[in-house]
Amino acid sequence: MSGATYLKRSGLDFFVAVQFLTRIPVPKLAYDPGSLSRAVKFFPVVGLLIGGAAAVAHLLLAPHLPRLIVALLVISLLVLLTGCLHEDGLADSADAFGGGWKREQVLAILKDSRIGSYGAAALILSILARVLLLAALPLNQIAQYLIAAHVLCRWTTLPLSYYLAPARHPVEEPAASQGARIARLTTRGTLIAASILSFGIVLIALKRSSVAAIAATLLIALLSASYYKRRIGGVTGDCFGATNQLTEIAVYLTGVWVA
Repeated sequence: MSGATYLKRSGLDFFVAVQFLTRIPVPKLAYDPGSLSRAVKFFPVVGLLIGGAAAVAHLLLAPHLPRLIVALLVISLLVLLTGCLHEDGLADSADAFGGGWKREQVLAILKDSRIGSYGAAALILSILARVLLLAALPLNQIAQYLIAAHVLCRWTTLPLSYYLAPARHPVEEPAASQGARIARLTTRGTLIAASILSFGIVLIALKRSSVAAIAATLLIALLSASYYKRRIGGVTGDCFGATNQLTEIAVYLTGVWVA
C-alpha cells in the first residue's frame, strides 16, 4: 500500500470513528465492512475531541452559573454529542447481567431494546455520579479531567477488542453486530500505538495525577473484560459501552479522591 493510499484510508477511518461515536456530521462514507475495526485506533482521538468540546463548554459556563448547574449542562452536552451511545450500552448491560443467569439469557436480554429496572437504575446512577463528581472536582482541573476521562474511556475499547472474542458466534447471529465487527480484530500494533498516544495525552493533561487515572482505567478494563469473559464468553457492543461509562466515572472519582 502506497503512502498516499494509506493516508487516504486513515482519513476515511477517522471519519468512520467520528460517525460511529458521535452525532457530529461527517462526509458521506461508502460502506466498508472492515472500516469499523480499523477505525478503533482513532477512538481515543475522537475522545479527545469530545472531551475538548466539553472542556470549552465548561470554561465558558463556569464564570456565570453555579457549579452543579454547569456540571449538569456539560453532561447534557456530552449526551447530545454522543447520541446516548454509551448510556445505551450501560443500560442494556445492566439489564442483561442483572436479570440473566445463564449465558443465553444474558445475550437474549442484550438484544432486547426495552429498558428494565436495572437499566433505568444504572442510567440514573451514571448521570448522577458524573454530575456530582464533575461539580466536586477542583475548578482549575475540570477541563483537564474532562479531556483525560474521554480519551481513557474510549481507549478501553482497544484492549477489550484485542483480547476478547465476539460473545455471539456466527451460527447464533449470522449478521455481524457492532461488537462482532470489532472484537478480536484490533492488532497488537494498534493497541500499543493507541495506548502510547492515550496515556501521553493524559500525562500532559493531569501530570502526576495521571497515575491514578490510568491505574483506575486499567483496573476497570481488566475487571470488566474478566467479567464478560466469565459470564458470556466474550464481548458485545453493549459491553464496550458499559466499560466506557464506568471508566469515565472512575477517572472523575480519582480526581476528587486525590484533590
